Amino acid sequence: MGVAAVKLALCSDSGRSNMGPLKGTRIIEIAGIGPGPFAGMLLADMGAEVIRVERPGGGSFPLPPEVDYMNRSKRCIGVNLKTAQGVEVVLKLAEGAAAFIEGFRPGVAEKLGIGPEVVCARNRQLVYGRMTGWGQEGPWAQRVGHDINYIATAGVLHAIGEKGNKPQVPLSLVGDFGGGGLMLAYGMACALFEAKCSGEGQVIDAAMVDGAAALMACTYSTHQLGFWNAERGTNVLDSGAPFYDTYECSDGEYMAVGAVEPQFYAQLLEGMELNAEDLPEQMDMEQWPQTKQLFTEVFKRKTRDEWATIFEDRAACVTPILQMAEVYDHPHIRARETLIKMDGNVQPAPAPRFSRTEPEITHQAAEIGEHTDEILAELGLDAVALRESGAVC
Repeated sequence: MGVAAVKLALCSDSGRSNMGPLKGTRIIEIAGIGPGPFAGMLLADMGAEVIRVERPGGGSFPLPPEVDYMNRSKRCIGVNLKTAQGVEVVLKLAEGAAAFIEGFRPGVAEKLGIGPEVVCARNRQLVYGRMTGWGQEGPWAQRVGHDINYIATAGVLHAIGEKGNKPQVPLSLVGDFGGGGLMLAYGMACALFEAKCSGEGQVIDAAMVDGAAALMACTYSTHQLGFWNAERGTNVLDSGAPFYDTYECSDGEYMAVGAVEPQFYAQLLEGMELNAEDLPEQMDMEQWPQTKQLFTEVFKRKTRDEWATIFEDRAACVTPILQMAEVYDHPHIRARETLIKMDGNVQPAPAPRFSRTEPEITHQAAEIGEHTDEILAELGLDAVALRESGAVC
């Protein structure tokens, strides 16, 4: 993988292909924000033909196409779903698609005339993905919310933070993107596979609260055993342990320490020029605050880059904490092309990687309605008449 991942190419003699594993799969995505478009991006990265249905004027958070990464590789048709003709255009699209994604609150798609009962009646093999915060059913199904609310209810937020402090708000990765968009894309892929076997589609109810809880499987397991304390910041993997935490350096930058195993811990102490015989046992939890204070003082003696050099060749699980602007130039990131440049803008490359069917980014995000005429022509519809009626833009 690498630069070739963003180029259109034919199969090579080696049998590798720059066509992702979902090539030939058409997916209709009703435009939204956050997890829905992210799921569509993941599927488009894997080669699916994603057609984004955008309303006239666009969404609440319009981005310039060159940095609208979640809409990369998607074609875009502008449709007014408040008109009967616009709804019919979407239903016509669904007839020839393998899957359909919408991220409205429960009942909204039905009111618009594009709910699963109507859409799936046009195409019995269609996989219909629904992305919400609380799910399609339950007493909170109609409740408003954001990532922070979903992960709070799933038990995630309470567990994040330092001892003695309030819960720490993370990036919206756990609810919106991990528990939401990623779970929806996973569910879509599973249902698409099943549909090829059964010949029938189905509806996927992807709720961020459900997905966030699923991501906590290991933590719930250890909590049930009594190994994970309810008090945040007192456990091995939540900054409670001195060997699994972040430390400020003399230049105000930080290092990440994850020396859990004894052999890694020994390398950590050696790099810090500390003698294990002068310290409490690694797993002496009562002494963790004392050891953490010592580590804090030691890391303050050098800059982040000095520490990075010291631990570069040590098996200590110690790495510099990079700012986003620094990641692209890291040698490992450059070697794997984890981040790539398109039109001078840095963005994450498709993931994961495949040995034969290589994911790709075919183009940057489309302007709203950029492919309207092209897509209508494929459907055999009159673009001029539909535009005049206000059904498309």
